Amino acid sequence: MGNWKMHGSLAANEALLAALRAGFSGGCELAVCAPFPYLAQAQALLTGSEISWGAQDVSVHDQGAYTGEVSAAMLNDFGCRWVIVGHSERRSLHGENDDLVAAKARTALAANLTPVVCVGETLAEQESGATESVIGRQLAPVLALGAEALARIVIAYEPVWAIGTGRTATPEQAQAVHAFIRSRLQSLGVPQVRILYGGSVKASNAASLFGMPDIDGALVGGAALVAEEFLHIAAA
Repeated sequence: MGNWKMHGSLAANEALLAALRAGFSGGCELAVCAPFPYLAQAQALLTGSEISWGAQDVSVHDQGAYTGEVSAAMLNDFGCRWVIVGHSERRSLHGENDDLVAAKARTALAANLTPVVCVGETLAEQESGATESVIGRQLAPVLALGAEALARIVIAYEPVWAIGTGRTATPEQAQAVHAFIRSRLQSLGVPQVRILYGGSVKASNAASLFGMPDIDGALVGGAALVAEEFLHIAAA
């Protein structure tokens, strides 16, 4: 899954999506999450292809006087299948807390969208040995949604210290956290929930990450904006 963040233009998107359509040979699920203004373009250019699309955020409100917000029903109008919730940039820059993230996941599910729930620790938390306690806290209100809801959710582990920094958790580090998340899901009877790794994933490290037993895929940032790089990750 590519997270374009606040990147793109009509011309650049058209070239990128055309290259992805032409170069994707299947073997996995491939998706892009575009900025809101470009969802119509993604729908137009990807309909009928093997590539799905989604949004980077969603409001907890269905409609009303919420200037700047975008509802789940609006995302459905543009054929979205996915929506990212709780990305670390939303948490840090917009003050989103764990309960709000879970509420957004619940809102997405009610609209038959698949929420991709992001969790991850900062460098200070990682260095102090608090990774599992932080991830556990972030997951708690999402796990409280129950097994039926969890079976329709994707979780993305994105260590904040590895997002856009060029630093990547080693496959073993990432696997350890994925295994911890998997154990929490197992205890609720939903071990099959897909867990993606995000944090400076690129063609050169994708295969080693995907070789880990509990890493089911990737949430890709910058590399998703380069067709050749993103296709190499998909091939891995």
